[in-house]
Amino acid sequence: MNAEANAAFWFQRKLVTLEYAEKWGNVSRACRTFNVSRASFYRWKKRFEDDGREGLRSRTPLAKDHPRRIPEETVQKVLELRRTYDLGPQRLVWYMERYHDTKISFGSVYRILVRHGVNRLPQKARQRTLHTKRYAKRVPGHHVQMDVKVLTLRTADGKRVRRYQYTAVDDATRVRALQVYARHSQSNAIRFFDYVVRRFPFRINTIRTDRGHEWQALFHWHVEDQGARHVYIKPRSPQLNGKVERSHRTDQEEFYQLLTYKDDVDLEKKLAAWENFYNLDRPHGAHGGRTPYEALRELLVQPESVSSG
Repeated sequence: MNAEANAAFWFQRKLVTLEYAEKWGNVSRACRTFNVSRASFYRWKKRFEDDGREGLRSRTPLAKDHPRRIPEETVQKVLELRRTYDLGPQRLVWYMERYHDTKISFGSVYRILVRHGVNRLPQKARQRTLHTKRYAKRVPGHHVQMDVKVLTLRTADGKRVRRYQYTAVDDATRVRALQVYARHSQSNAIRFFDYVVRRFPFRINTIRTDRGHEWQALFHWHVEDQGARHVYIKPRSPQLNGKVERSHRTDQEEFYQLLTYKDDVDLEKKLAAWENFYNLDRPHGAHGGRTPYEALRELLVQPESVSSG
């Protein structure tokens, strides 16, 4: 018998015992019939008189001042982060330690989520099917993935506004660069590449893109003229640029769903702040809770050893 069925059984047993005693007016007979002690009977009777039928349900014995009890303010902060940003348990652990100076275990976070009925995230996106083996470069700038996220924003009066977020992600460190434009064009792709070159603190070796119109000849030869390589991923294989695709999902969940669009100047300002936060302050799962720039520093201090042969 599982815990739920056992609790239901005892609830019914308590209720029937009390009803039997009331019907016959004989507590001793009720206790003998249902094989319960008089002490238990009077304890159940007291709970029934105080709280009605709900008082007969099983209670979890936990002292209010238990030395290992998680403080209520910690519980509420975990729930606030979960409901606002849809963070998973591990990321909640990192955020609590980094931004709220509170150490809490993965298990404790998970139990809080279960207890409050928010342990399952909303199904906002289908699970991606992997067609190829995942990989990760160890040299900053060796591969930089680029892609465009199409944005549909709404003004205060409900008018729809279409904008285009150009995104670059370094494969090794996950350092990102972001810009938003009103048009989806090769000229903006070129402007974005020049921005990425200025923004990234390392030399770019290769740019990887899909075969979208914004990445065609004008963009391709501009990249080559700047001393970098531009390669296309295989058709119908977005998973080959999976890191930038996944980062767009993070943008949607942690930035755009909280954004109120006012105008392009305000959007650019907020996107720049989000870029800085992502690179410098946001714990990243690929780096065990470290930020992209912390991972970059580690790679620069301890470069990958190359065996001679």
